[in-house]
Amino acid sequence: MKSKLIILGVSILTLFLSLPRLIQAQPTQPTQPTIVAFGSDSPERGTTRVGYWNRVKNMGAGQFAINYGRPVWNKDYEDPAKFDPMTKGKTWRMGSNFWTVLDTDMPLKISGKTVPAGLWYLGLHRSEDGKQWSLAFIDPVKARREHVDASEIERAPAEFTVPVTMDPAGDLKDKLTIDLVFKRPDIQNVTLKIAWGTLRLSAPIVVPITTGS
Repeated sequence: MKSKLIILGVSILTLFLSLPRLIQAQPTQPTQPTIVAFGSDSPERGTTRVGYWNRVKNMGAGQFAINYGRPVWNKDYEDPAKFDPMTKGKTWRMGSNFWTVLDTDMPLKISGKTVPAGLWYLGLHRSEDGKQWSLAFIDPVKARREHVDASEIERAPAEFTVPVTMDPAGDLKDKLTIDLVFKRPDIQNVTLKIAWGTLRLSAPIVVPITTGS
């Protein structure tokens, strides 16, 4: 009996001593990094700007601009059965790659809503029933604080929204095009125009500029 206990003890000790070698012999699985990087080489971006110049003082009198990525229209979007589930009740980034940015050094009145001067990230919201589109204004400070990427725009709540008008469909625009249009001498009234594929949207902008005589 005693010899059996000795043999059992030796066997257990041998197994215990061999465990490190058995563990080391197991192939190790490569660990995946928690954070990865991504980017793009010189992505195409569009810019539209309206600037004002004081000819008496020979200096700038205000400006605002929108910078945006230019995604390509997909013909599948012309099918409401595919386009509606993607857009109804959702906010679209209104661009590609980095955020679409409105940079204004003066307050603007867009569709009757006062937009304070500063930097704004823009999105485009569509109502649940699909009848109304609105510009969504996102505070960049809050978005940066949470490291929100433009592709996660649903994670960035809008500070406020401004309605835009759906215009009749025009010629196909294969890339997103945003324009700020005005007609001289009426430089206080500017129209924001958004064209992508067959989608056409617009909004009136009133600029607080005193032209003088």
